[in-house]
Amino acid sequence: MSNFIKKRQHLAIHLLLIFSVLVVAAPIILAFIFSTQTPAQIFSYPPKFSFGSAMIDNYRTAWYQYHLGVYMKNSFYIATVVTVGKTIISFMAALALVYFRFPLKGWVFTFILLTLMMPTEIIIVALFDMVAKIGWSNSYAALIVPFLASATGTFLFRQQFLQIPTSLVDAAKIDGAGPLRFAWAILLPMSLNVVAAMAVIQFVYMWNQYLWPLIVIRENSRQVVQVGLKSLTSGQDATNWGIVMAGAIIALLPALVVFLLLQEQFSRGFALSQEK
Repeated sequence: MSNFIKKRQHLAIHLLLIFSVLVVAAPIILAFIFSTQTPAQIFSYPPKFSFGSAMIDNYRTAWYQYHLGVYMKNSFYIATVVTVGKTIISFMAALALVYFRFPLKGWVFTFILLTLMMPTEIIIVALFDMVAKIGWSNSYAALIVPFLASATGTFLFRQQFLQIPTSLVDAAKIDGAGPLRFAWAILLPMSLNVVAAMAVIQFVYMWNQYLWPLIVIRENSRQVVQVGLKSLTSGQDATNWGIVMAGAIIALLPALVVFLLLQEQFSRGFALSQEK
């Protein structure tokens, strides 16, 4: 009897989990279905939750007519450069905070953490004024340089470095390894999970940038994909939601692929664990 009760409990748990997954995935599933339909099929009554007949036309129109490919290339370039730059800077900053001695080191780390409470939107006017004065407006530099520092990345790397046994540090000193060699040969291999976590966080964050590129970039040839998606609704006399949903699905794919490739390391990085 107890086995029967346990089986029912397991079945109920699995059904609840399946239902939860379907609820979370429902917007994406519906967006994909609508991306294959014509306007008549989308607004038909009763609604049709089946694949339509305009899939190829919708995706081709979004990619070529609304230049979604150009926007995605810009976003991919910017997100990749910022991700690599942030990871390197965060890694070196954490290295200094853990293994070097300098005045007010604790206060410096506290100040870095306080910047987490200052989102870009708070300083956006002052940031735009500074970027315009140095001639970076309407350029990739304006989309890259302001985002190269990361308090989150510095914190993650610092916590990872604090877990590394001091015996390794002492052994490296005895062998005559300098700071850069120690960082490259010991710290980096032991921090690959944190690097993967940083890559996922920063790539998705930069891929989803909207407000700052909308303000600072004027030429469509340099615009990013999230702003480009807006042209799919504003560039039509009567909004074809099939094309809009097709563009949204296309824009979703790169960030989704990055997360799927690094999801295991992403989870380990947040758990601050390390492979033995």
